Amino acid sequence: MIDKNLAKQVLLIAVGSFIVAMGVYYFLVPENLATGGISGLAIVLNNYLPIPISLTNFVLNILLLIVGFIFIGKDFGGRTILSVVFLSFFMSLMEFFHPASKPVTDEVLLNLICGIIISAMGLSIVFNQNASTGGTDILAKVFNKYFHLDMGKGLMAADIVVVILSFFTYGIQTGIVGAFGWFLNGIIVNYFIDGFTVKNEVVIITKHTKIVKDYIFQKLDRGVTVYKAEGGYTNEERDIIVTILERKEYFTLKNELKKIDPESFVTVRAVQEVYGFGFSKF
Repeated sequence: MIDKNLAKQVLLIAVGSFIVAMGVYYFLVPENLATGGISGLAIVLNNYLPIPISLTNFVLNILLLIVGFIFIGKDFGGRTILSVVFLSFFMSLMEFFHPASKPVTDEVLLNLICGIIISAMGLSIVFNQNASTGGTDILAKVFNKYFHLDMGKGLMAADIVVVILSFFTYGIQTGIVGAFGWFLNGIIVNYFIDGFTVKNEVVIITKHTKIVKDYIFQKLDRGVTVYKAEGGYTNEERDIIVTILERKEYFTLKNELKKIDPESFVTVRAVQEVYGFGFSKF
């Protein structure tokens, strides 16, 4: 019997790898923009070796996969092998069926931004399956696990050598653009990863506690925690409602609170990750 959860993970890894391949091959490779990673190193080496980028990418990743097995574990390594195979496979298909003979646009910065955003979208999908597209992503995972460095900063630290090599290979102008892309990549990867995991913790003080609770229960299908508190100035006892919501759910609740109690006091803060009923599982 097919494990639906495993099949979903494999599908998402394939989709993420395909998106990364598109961003790198069609936008970064034609401009020689080595923004870091094994793909960036493959772009640099392609200037010296007459080997397809897809093959160079695959061989280099095999070496770093050993690091993944040792420091991250078999589960991470197994999923990452899938991603590496998918990425190299998709890039080889692109090389065969639709080679990137020239940049997509005539503007190098536009190619850079498009390539970074597209590949970052794919990377965030892959990362959220506890996998990697290989290469310096593996090192970033190691930094994340052992030094608690977030994935974007981990990628930036691991990719600096590739960016430096780009300066020596393609000159200062292309090197500077690649360095900008290296910096931008770390920020955008974090942005997309946060988009998958960030929730809103909403704290509400209102005179209509029951109405607000019922709305959250019945309309938003979320739980609440109620604390008893005393106002420091009025000495009145009040209920404090705390709930965790998706962003769109918070905006729905916000609009409803305007109708229920315009004088309610609400504070909201971003929560990086939430595990438990109704949210992610451990």
